Amino acid sequence: MTQPMRDAPRRYIVDGTGERVLFGLTIAETIEFETLDKPDAPLGPGLRFDQNKPGQRWLELYAKHERAWRNWMADTRAGREMPLVLN
Repeated sequence: MTQPMRDAPRRYIVDGTGERVLFGLTIAETIEFETLDKPDAPLGPGLRFDQNKPGQRWLELYAKHERAWRNWMADTRAGREMPLVLN
């Protein structure tokens, strides 16, 4: 049985403005995800999260990222790779 790797690399791309973002997320969503991923870190200026549901929001962002990544990988494997369109 294989175990998930805790040190698996994150899947970042560079958007049209040169910002490094998680695949399938906007820069704002990437910042939010990274902040939620480190709950003990202080929030940046202007960032506000629903403190009652941080785990739920993290899951929503992760699922969005994972869907985009899996779709892109499937298209790439099938030879249908399309240029990345960032939101």
